[in-house]
Amino acid sequence: MRDLRRREFIALLGGGAAGWPLAARAQQRKAPTIGVLVVGAPGWEQFWRLFSDAMRQTGYLEGQNVRYEFRSDQGQMGRLPELAAELARLNVDVIVTWFTPAALAAKAATRDTPIVMALAGDPVANGLVDSLNRPGGNVTGMSGVNAELAGKSVELIREMLPSTHRIVALANAPDPFSKPFLEQIEAGGRAAGVVISAKKLRAEELEAAFADMGKERPDAVIVQPSLPAKRVAELAAKYRIPTVSTLGPFAELGGLMSYGPALGYLYRRAAVYVDKILKGAKPRDLPVEQPTQFELIINMKTAKALGLTMPSSLLARADEVIE
Repeated sequence: MRDLRRREFIALLGGGAAGWPLAARAQQRKAPTIGVLVVGAPGWEQFWRLFSDAMRQTGYLEGQNVRYEFRSDQGQMGRLPELAAELARLNVDVIVTWFTPAALAAKAATRDTPIVMALAGDPVANGLVDSLNRPGGNVTGMSGVNAELAGKSVELIREMLPSTHRIVALANAPDPFSKPFLEQIEAGGRAAGVVISAKKLRAEELEAAFADMGKERPDAVIVQPSLPAKRVAELAAKYRIPTVSTLGPFAELGGLMSYGPALGYLYRRAAVYVDKILKGAKPRDLPVEQPTQFELIINMKTAKALGLTMPSSLLARADEVIE
Protein backbone atom coordinates (compact mmCIF):
# COMPACT_ATOMS: atom_id res chain seq x y z
CA MET A 1 0.00 0.00 0.00
CA ARG A 2 2.83 2.34 0.91
CA ASP A 3 4.55 1.63 -2.47
CA LEU A 4 1.26 2.22 -4.30
CA ARG A 5 0.77 5.59 -2.64
CA ARG A 6 4.39 6.47 -3.42
CA ARG A 7 3.84 5.62 -7.10
CA GLU A 8 0.61 7.67 -7.15
CA PHE A 9 2.41 10.64 -5.59
CA ILE A 10 5.27 10.46 -8.13
CA ALA A 11 2.76 10.15 -11.00
CA LEU A 12 0.81 13.11 -9.69
CA LEU A 13 4.01 15.16 -9.25
CA GLY A 14 5.25 14.18 -12.71
CA GLY A 15 1.94 15.01 -14.32
CA GLY A 16 1.82 18.37 -12.59
CA ALA A 17 5.38 19.23 -13.55
CA ALA A 18 4.68 18.30 -17.15
CA GLY A 19 1.59 20.45 -17.08
CA TRP A 20 3.30 23.60 -15.80
CA PRO A 21 5.05 24.56 -19.07
CA LEU A 22 1.84 23.87 -20.99
CA ALA A 23 -0.12 26.09 -18.64
CA ALA A 24 2.51 28.80 -18.94
CA ARG A 25 2.40 28.60 -22.73
CA ALA A 26 -1.39 28.72 -22.69
CA GLN A 27 -1.23 31.82 -20.51
CA GLN A 28 1.26 33.41 -22.91
CA ARG A 29 -1.05 32.66 -25.83
CA LYS A 30 -3.81 34.62 -24.10
CA ALA A 31 -1.69 37.77 -24.24
CA PRO A 32 -2.93 39.92 -27.13
CA THR A 33 -0.69 40.36 -30.15
CA ILE A 34 -0.46 43.81 -31.72
CA GLY A 35 0.65 44.05 -35.33
CA VAL A 36 2.48 47.27 -36.18
CA LEU A 37 2.89 48.35 -39.81
CA VAL A 38 4.90 51.46 -40.69
CA VAL A 39 6.16 53.28 -43.75
CA GLY A 40 9.93 53.58 -43.55
CA ALA A 41 9.92 57.38 -43.58
CA PRO A 42 11.61 59.67 -41.05
CA GLY A 43 9.53 59.87 -37.88
CA TRP A 44 8.56 56.23 -37.50
CA GLU A 45 11.06 55.82 -34.64
CA GLN A 46 9.35 58.60 -32.69
CA PHE A 47 5.96 57.02 -33.34
CA TRP A 48 7.09 53.60 -32.12
CA ARG A 49 8.81 55.00 -29.03
CA LEU A 50 5.83 57.11 -27.93
CA PHE A 51 3.17 54.55 -28.84
CA SER A 52 4.90 51.67 -27.04
CA ASP A 53 5.58 53.93 -24.05
CA ALA A 54 1.88 54.86 -23.90
CA MET A 55 0.98 51.16 -24.05
CA ARG A 56 3.28 50.49 -21.08
CA GLN A 57 1.70 53.32 -19.12
CA THR A 58 -1.71 51.83 -19.88
CA GLY A 59 -0.55 48.55 -18.35
CA TYR A 60 0.60 46.53 -21.37
CA LEU A 61 4.08 45.11 -20.76
CA GLU A 62 5.80 43.45 -23.69
CA GLY A 63 6.60 39.81 -23.01
CA GLN A 64 4.16 39.68 -20.12
CA ASN A 65 0.65 40.66 -21.19
CA VAL A 66 1.20 41.87 -24.76
CA ARG A 67 3.22 40.86 -27.82
CA TYR A 68 4.18 42.93 -30.86
CA GLU A 69 4.72 41.92 -34.46
CA PHE A 70 6.53 44.90 -36.03
CA ARG A 71 6.80 45.33 -39.80
CA SER A 72 8.38 48.17 -41.82
CA ASP A 73 8.47 48.55 -45.59
CA GLN A 74 12.01 49.98 -45.14
CA GLY A 75 11.26 52.74 -47.61
CA GLN A 76 9.77 50.44 -50.27
CA MET A 77 6.02 51.07 -50.31
CA GLY A 78 5.48 48.23 -52.75
CA ARG A 79 6.16 45.83 -49.87
CA LEU A 80 3.28 47.09 -47.73
CA PRO A 81 0.58 44.74 -49.15
CA GLU A 82 2.64 41.60 -48.46
CA LEU A 83 3.57 42.82 -44.97
CA ALA A 84 -0.06 43.60 -44.16
CA ALA A 85 -1.14 40.19 -45.47
CA GLU A 86 1.49 38.57 -43.26
CA LEU A 87 0.10 40.29 -40.17
CA ALA A 88 -3.41 39.20 -41.15
CA ARG A 89 -2.26 35.57 -41.48
CA LEU A 90 -0.73 35.76 -38.00
CA ASN A 91 -4.22 36.54 -36.62
CA VAL A 92 -2.99 39.50 -34.59
CA ASP A 93 -5.62 41.07 -32.36
CA VAL A 94 -5.13 44.63 -33.65
CA ILE A 95 -3.06 46.22 -36.42
CA VAL A 96 -1.65 49.69 -35.72
CA THR A 97 -0.57 51.63 -38.83
CA TRP A 98 1.64 54.68 -39.34
CA PHE A 99 1.02 56.78 -42.49
CA THR A 100 -1.79 56.47 -45.02
CA PRO A 101 -0.25 53.82 -47.33
CA ALA A 102 0.18 51.45 -44.38
CA ALA A 103 -3.44 51.93 -43.31
CA LEU A 104 -4.69 51.29 -46.86
CA ALA A 105 -2.56 48.14 -47.16
CA ALA A 106 -3.89 46.83 -43.84
CA LYS A 107 -7.50 47.49 -44.81
CA ALA A 108 -6.99 45.69 -48.13
CA ALA A 109 -5.49 42.72 -46.27
CA THR A 110 -8.30 42.16 -43.76
CA ARG A 111 -11.92 43.13 -43.15
CA ASP A 112 -12.04 41.47 -39.75
CA THR A 113 -8.94 42.50 -37.78
CA PRO A 114 -9.37 45.89 -36.06
CA ILE A 115 -7.06 48.56 -37.49
CA VAL A 116 -5.96 51.66 -35.56
CA MET A 117 -4.46 54.53 -37.56
CA ALA A 118 -1.75 56.28 -35.55
CA LEU A 119 -1.48 58.86 -38.33
CA ALA A 120 -3.30 59.01 -41.66
CA GLY A 121 -4.32 61.80 -43.98
CA ASP A 122 -7.98 62.37 -44.90
CA PRO A 123 -9.24 58.84 -44.12
CA VAL A 124 -12.67 59.60 -45.63
CA ALA A 125 -11.32 60.75 -49.00
CA ASN A 126 -8.93 57.79 -49.07
CA GLY A 127 -11.73 55.30 -48.41
CA LEU A 128 -10.44 54.13 -45.05
CA VAL A 129 -13.65 55.03 -43.19
CA ASP A 130 -17.21 55.94 -44.14
CA SER A 131 -17.14 59.07 -42.00
CA LEU A 132 -15.16 60.44 -39.06
CA ASN A 133 -18.05 60.08 -36.60
CA ARG A 134 -19.15 56.65 -37.87
CA PRO A 135 -16.17 54.79 -39.35
CA GLY A 136 -18.44 51.91 -40.31
CA GLY A 137 -15.83 49.17 -40.75
CA ASN A 138 -12.74 47.77 -39.06
CA VAL A 139 -10.68 51.00 -39.19
CA THR A 140 -10.52 53.90 -36.73
CA GLY A 141 -7.88 56.02 -35.00
CA MET A 142 -6.20 59.35 -35.66
CA SER A 143 -6.44 61.58 -38.71
CA GLY A 144 -3.51 63.93 -39.26
CA VAL A 145 -5.47 66.37 -41.52
CA ASN A 146 -2.18 66.94 -43.31
CA ALA A 147 -3.82 67.90 -46.59
CA GLU A 148 -5.38 71.00 -45.04
CA LEU A 149 -2.09 71.79 -43.34
CA ALA A 150 -0.31 71.61 -46.68
CA GLY A 151 -2.62 74.41 -47.84
CA LYS A 152 -1.75 76.35 -44.67
CA SER A 153 1.91 76.02 -45.61
CA VAL A 154 1.29 78.35 -48.55
CA GLU A 155 0.20 81.08 -46.12
CA LEU A 156 3.27 80.54 -43.95
CA ILE A 157 5.58 80.79 -46.96
CA ARG A 158 3.93 84.04 -48.04
CA GLU A 159 4.39 85.41 -44.53
CA MET A 160 8.03 84.36 -44.56
CA LEU A 161 8.64 85.59 -48.13
CA PRO A 162 6.01 88.21 -49.09
CA SER A 163 7.35 88.36 -52.67
CA THR A 164 6.61 84.66 -53.25
CA HIS A 165 5.19 84.08 -56.72
CA ARG A 166 5.78 80.39 -57.47
CA ILE A 167 5.84 77.35 -55.17
CA VAL A 168 6.63 73.78 -56.19
CA ALA A 169 4.61 71.02 -54.49
CA LEU A 170 6.49 67.71 -54.40
CA ALA A 171 4.16 64.72 -54.00
CA ASN A 172 5.11 61.08 -53.46
CA ALA A 173 3.65 59.29 -56.50
CA PRO A 174 3.10 55.85 -54.86
CA ASP A 175 1.30 57.44 -51.89
CA PRO A 176 -2.50 57.65 -52.44
CA PHE A 177 -2.54 60.68 -50.14
CA SER A 178 -0.72 62.66 -52.86
CA LYS A 179 -4.03 63.58 -54.53
CA PRO A 180 -5.66 65.45 -51.59
CA PHE A 181 -2.21 66.78 -50.65
CA LEU A 182 -1.81 68.51 -54.01
CA GLU A 183 -5.46 69.62 -54.14
CA GLN A 184 -5.15 71.49 -50.86
CA ILE A 185 -1.89 73.17 -51.87
CA GLU A 186 -3.41 74.27 -55.17
CA ALA A 187 -6.43 75.65 -53.30
CA GLY A 188 -4.09 77.50 -50.95
CA GLY A 189 -2.21 78.88 -53.94
CA ARG A 190 -5.38 80.22 -55.56
CA ALA A 191 -6.40 81.91 -52.31
CA ALA A 192 -2.97 83.50 -51.90
CA GLY A 193 -2.45 84.42 -55.55
CA VAL A 194 0.56 82.09 -55.84
CA VAL A 195 1.35 79.83 -58.80
CA ILE A 196 1.63 76.18 -57.73
CA SER A 197 3.71 73.79 -59.81
CA ALA A 198 2.73 70.25 -58.83
CA LYS A 199 5.24 67.45 -59.33
CA LYS A 200 4.52 63.79 -58.63
CA LEU A 201 7.65 61.71 -58.33
CA ARG A 202 9.27 58.72 -56.67
CA ALA A 203 12.00 58.90 -54.07
CA GLU A 204 14.67 57.89 -56.56
CA GLU A 205 13.75 60.88 -58.75
CA LEU A 206 14.44 63.51 -56.09
CA GLU A 207 17.98 64.31 -57.23
CA ALA A 208 16.88 65.06 -60.79
CA ALA A 209 13.88 67.07 -59.57
CA PHE A 210 16.02 69.31 -57.36
CA ALA A 211 18.59 69.72 -60.11
CA ASP A 212 15.79 71.04 -62.36
CA MET A 213 14.51 73.31 -59.59
CA GLY A 214 18.04 74.59 -59.11
CA LYS A 215 17.75 75.98 -62.63
CA GLU A 216 14.10 77.10 -62.43
CA ARG A 217 14.53 78.75 -59.00
CA PRO A 218 11.06 78.48 -57.44
CA ASP A 219 10.50 80.67 -54.40
CA ALA A 220 9.87 77.65 -52.15
CA VAL A 221 8.97 73.96 -52.10
CA ILE A 222 6.32 72.11 -50.07
CA VAL A 223 7.16 68.43 -49.70
CA GLN A 224 4.85 65.53 -48.88
CA PRO A 225 5.87 63.88 -45.57
CA SER A 226 6.17 60.34 -46.96
CA LEU A 227 9.10 61.37 -49.17
CA PRO A 228 12.51 60.77 -47.53
CA ALA A 229 12.81 63.92 -45.43
CA LYS A 230 16.55 63.79 -44.73
CA ARG A 231 17.39 63.44 -48.42
CA VAL A 232 15.00 66.27 -49.31
CA ALA A 233 16.59 68.52 -46.69
CA GLU A 234 20.07 67.73 -48.01
CA LEU A 235 19.10 68.49 -51.61
CA ALA A 236 17.27 71.66 -50.58
CA ALA A 237 20.44 72.85 -48.85
CA LYS A 238 22.58 71.90 -51.85
CA TYR A 239 20.43 73.87 -54.30
CA ARG A 240 19.60 76.60 -51.76
CA ILE A 241 15.81 76.26 -52.00
CA PRO A 242 13.52 77.02 -49.00
CA THR A 243 11.58 73.83 -48.28
CA VAL A 244 8.75 73.16 -45.82
CA SER A 245 6.67 70.16 -44.78
CA THR A 246 3.73 69.22 -42.57
CA LEU A 247 5.73 66.77 -40.44
CA GLY A 248 7.82 67.99 -37.49
CA PRO A 249 10.85 65.73 -38.07
CA PHE A 250 11.47 67.49 -41.40
CA ALA A 251 12.65 70.71 -39.74
CA GLU A 252 14.61 68.71 -37.20
CA LEU A 253 16.43 66.95 -40.06
CA GLY A 254 17.47 70.23 -41.66
CA GLY A 255 14.38 71.42 -43.53
CA LEU A 256 13.54 75.09 -43.20
CA MET A 257 10.12 74.86 -41.58
CA SER A 258 7.34 72.46 -40.65
CA TYR A 259 3.78 73.00 -39.53
CA GLY A 260 1.70 70.05 -38.49
CA PRO A 261 -0.15 68.22 -35.72
CA ALA A 262 1.46 67.64 -32.33
CA LEU A 263 2.56 64.10 -33.12
CA GLY A 264 3.20 62.97 -29.55
CA TYR A 265 -0.46 63.44 -28.70
CA LEU A 266 -1.63 61.45 -31.75
CA TYR A 267 0.68 58.52 -31.08
CA ARG A 268 -0.33 58.27 -27.44
CA ARG A 269 -4.01 58.46 -28.34
CA ALA A 270 -3.51 55.51 -30.69
CA ALA A 271 -2.62 53.44 -27.62
CA VAL A 272 -5.92 54.49 -26.02
CA TYR A 273 -7.78 53.17 -29.07
CA VAL A 274 -5.92 49.86 -28.91
CA ASP A 275 -6.78 49.51 -25.23
CA LYS A 276 -10.48 50.13 -25.90
CA ILE A 277 -10.54 47.57 -28.71
CA LEU A 278 -8.77 44.92 -26.62
CA LYS A 279 -11.44 45.48 -23.98
CA GLY A 280 -14.23 44.81 -26.46
CA ALA A 281 -14.96 48.05 -28.34
CA LYS A 282 -15.58 47.83 -32.09
CA PRO A 283 -13.71 50.14 -34.49
CA ARG A 284 -16.95 51.06 -36.22
CA ASP A 285 -18.21 52.55 -32.94
CA LEU A 286 -15.08 54.61 -32.20
CA PRO A 287 -15.10 57.99 -34.01
CA VAL A 288 -11.91 59.00 -35.79
CA GLU A 289 -10.17 61.81 -33.92
CA GLN A 290 -8.65 64.87 -35.55
CA PRO A 291 -5.78 66.75 -33.95
CA THR A 292 -6.50 69.94 -32.03
CA GLN A 293 -2.87 70.76 -31.22
CA PHE A 294 -0.42 71.93 -33.88
CA GLU A 295 3.28 72.79 -33.91
CA LEU A 296 5.26 75.30 -35.94
CA ILE A 297 8.98 74.45 -36.03
CA ILE A 298 11.54 76.73 -37.67
CA ASN A 299 15.14 75.76 -38.31
CA MET A 300 17.08 79.03 -37.97
CA LYS A 301 20.37 77.35 -38.86
CA THR A 302 18.88 76.47 -42.26
CA ALA A 303 17.35 79.95 -42.62
CA LYS A 304 20.75 81.58 -42.04
CA ALA A 305 22.41 79.22 -44.53
CA LEU A 306 19.81 80.30 -47.13
CA GLY A 307 20.32 83.96 -46.27
CA LEU A 308 16.73 84.35 -45.06
CA THR A 309 15.56 86.72 -42.35
CA MET A 310 12.59 85.29 -40.50
CA PRO A 311 9.82 87.79 -39.62
CA SER A 312 9.54 88.36 -35.88
CA SER A 313 5.80 87.63 -36.10
CA LEU A 314 6.54 84.13 -37.39
CA LEU A 315 9.25 83.46 -34.81
CA ALA A 316 6.92 84.61 -32.02
CA ARG A 317 4.35 81.99 -33.05
CA ALA A 318 6.86 79.14 -33.39
CA ASP A 319 6.59 76.30 -30.89
CA GLU A 320 10.24 75.46 -31.46
CA VAL A 321 13.12 77.38 -33.01
CA ILE A 322 16.15 75.28 -33.88
CA GLU A 323 19.33 77.34 -33.59
